Amino acid sequence: MHDDEPLEDWARRRAERQASSKGKQRAVPLGDGPHRGAHVDPDAPRAIEEWTGTEWKVIGIVENLAAARALLYPPPPQGKPAEWDRPAMGKGQGRHRRPTSMEERDQ
Repeated sequence: MHDDEPLEDWARRRAERQASSKGKQRAVPLGDGPHRGAHVDPDAPRAIEEWTGTEWKVIGIVENLAAARALLYPPPPQGKPAEWDRPAMGKGQGRHRRPTSMEERDQ
């Protein structure tokens, strides 16, 4: 907290920061010793924890690092991006070509 900052402003910023971080999840190894990098002991079970705004709360257990990554970082949906649905560009050169309608493109 800055010395010249009103307490109300600091409390508001703190509450916003806590609210924005709620729901974040992490995987914590359940092996012996201190927590280390995720790559250490990849076969150890992991506790999946979620941030409540004030503390990390265990919401589940997975069997290893691969399962934790699959849960925390699911693959993106496999669909065609919306930008591919644009009509083809008309005849001509340069960047000022106008898109043609679907009927004209298919002929």
